[in-house]
Amino acid sequence: MIVRTALLSFLLLTAATPAEAVKETDFGRTKEGREAHLYTLSNGKGMRVSFTDLGGVITAIEVPDRNGKRANVVLGFSNAAEYQAKNDNYFFGVPVGRFANRIKGARFALDGHTYQLTPNNGPNLLHGGPPFYHQRFWAVSTFARGNSVKLSLVSPDGDQGFPGEVRLSMTYTLTSRNELRIDYRATSSKPTVVNFTNHSYFNLAGEGSGDVGGQVIQIMGDRIAELDDQAVPTGRILLVSGDYDLRQPRMIGDGLAALKAKGVGGYDNPWVFGEAPRRKPVLVARATDHASGRMMEVLTTEPSMQFYTANSEWGTDAGPSGTIYRRHGGFALETQHLPDSPNQPAFPTTTLRPGQVFKSTTIYRFPRRP
Repeated sequence: MIVRTALLSFLLLTAATPAEAVKETDFGRTKEGREAHLYTLSNGKGMRVSFTDLGGVITAIEVPDRNGKRANVVLGFSNAAEYQAKNDNYFFGVPVGRFANRIKGARFALDGHTYQLTPNNGPNLLHGGPPFYHQRFWAVSTFARGNSVKLSLVSPDGDQGFPGEVRLSMTYTLTSRNELRIDYRATSSKPTVVNFTNHSYFNLAGEGSGDVGGQVIQIMGDRIAELDDQAVPTGRILLVSGDYDLRQPRMIGDGLAALKAKGVGGYDNPWVFGEAPRRKPVLVARATDHASGRMMEVLTTEPSMQFYTANSEWGTDAGPSGTIYRRHGGFALETQHLPDSPNQPAFPTTTLRPGQVFKSTTIYRFPRRP
């Protein structure tokens, strides 16, 4: 339930400037007739971030180019009905849970009990499975400092087949440094496994501008998880090499061409940054569009990040620009724990027990460039 009166009272009491005020607008209705709302944060530095209480989905991140011209740099749809009808096929801007990425065989064992989940990616589980978190309404319960919004969701015991009632909150904050900061916090009533991420697709040239092959990617990691033929980790962590060594900036299109020459459709791999989560966010990736001058840096406390280049054969649905989305029309940088961690004891743990608090932070920073 959205506490509108409390929110309005809080906003009136804050010292936020008009540029920092949270704007709320209608975002259409679901097929059940429930009204969705859109919330927009603005920092007065040329950046705006919009998201909806339907799924907690980030619908737009608007940032200026080198000339100050603003464009939305994430893919998405125009209203709640489109997100509800189409986004199971894309995961545009969604918070993923209860477990991001894949779990092999859609099963895991915890404390001597085996939990069988419902496969939705061949024999495996992908992104928690239905009912997906992005198809649920999140409670918008708090505004903090005028430019930060907290969204909360209760995932009941047995939800998607996972044990324990998990109480999850995400706080979206837009800073004066043109950073979108996402803070996750979760607790559970029973031993369970959790892995959360945001699945925004970025195109720094602007939403609907086409293939991202001309943009540049750099990933500050020297290790990568080896994957089997179902894109599930084998358990081996390898040093990056060849087309997967992105420690130096590389044109995305060059990397895609090299992979396709080997019969690989694109990047969909987890880089490894540490044996455990960090205490503070560290820089793990940088993407650049030289044509517009836009740059994005990714900082996170998470020990891994999936780099995905939208390898599916899109070509049916259009975004707010009216342009049909096609293959490689965006890229995702999904900060998270490693896939299949519940079945890989050598990986950083994803187990959450009663009394423990899961915390994670990811920052998408858009530096102004001359």
